[in-house]
Amino acid sequence: MTDDTAVDIEVRDLTMAFGANVVQRDLNFDIKRGDIFVIIGGSGCGKSTLLKHMLGLIEPARGEILYRGESFTRATNAERDVMRRRWGITYQSGGLFGAMTLAQNISLPLQLYTDYTAAEIRDVVDYKLSLVGLGGFEGYFPAEISGGMEKRAALARAIALDPDILFFDEPSAGLDPISSRLLDELIAQLKESIGATVVMVSHELASIFEIATNSVYLDADSHTMLDYGDPRMLRDHSEQPIVRQFLSRSTEHQEEPANE
Repeated sequence: MTDDTAVDIEVRDLTMAFGANVVQRDLNFDIKRGDIFVIIGGSGCGKSTLLKHMLGLIEPARGEILYRGESFTRATNAERDVMRRRWGITYQSGGLFGAMTLAQNISLPLQLYTDYTAAEIRDVVDYKLSLVGLGGFEGYFPAEISGGMEKRAALARAIALDPDILFFDEPSAGLDPISSRLLDELIAQLKESIGATVVMVSHELASIFEIATNSVYLDADSHTMLDYGDPRMLRDHSEQPIVRQFLSRSTEHQEEPANE
């Protein structure tokens, strides 16, 4: 059972910049344990850049990010590595190694970070693939399966170590509506089954309203967050017209994912 008061991630006074170019400033929000938290906003506002800051791929110009009360920003590399082992990460492309089978891809973090025997690793791989509906596909290579199946296989690898937090960058990018909906359902089911907090970048309204429990809206013009909360509440009651407009737009005219 999830503790509704526990906080997994705290973003405090965060400014993201490349030299003199400020992407976002003064970001302050919490991500509670068990949230499905979505980073939203128009193209070019810095959604993926924020995710990269949270992963430690880019250092902040100011401010800090804390995981379960521990500062990730001020942590040593060794301390960061320990924190990262509690995370699972998937990227837009899936990020699977093309020369490795699905079983080998999922085995990799288990070989690197556990002392499981080969038989135990096979059992975990079989179980994780079955959780994402890919039981029996252990010997397939990424090029031999569909895009939706590859996304699910990447998710199986992300949950190999039973992470506390799952990060997704546009998980539905490139998928047809049916595959996208199935992936949303899978993410929600896995969140419940493994008890993880989910943080994702998404521009897909259907996904946002289907599974998100919390969100932050980043604005490209003012270079800061305009609102923060349940996306359904923001759509209907945000004091910021641009936020209401963004969340009320037709799903037939959504912007394409952009590199940010």
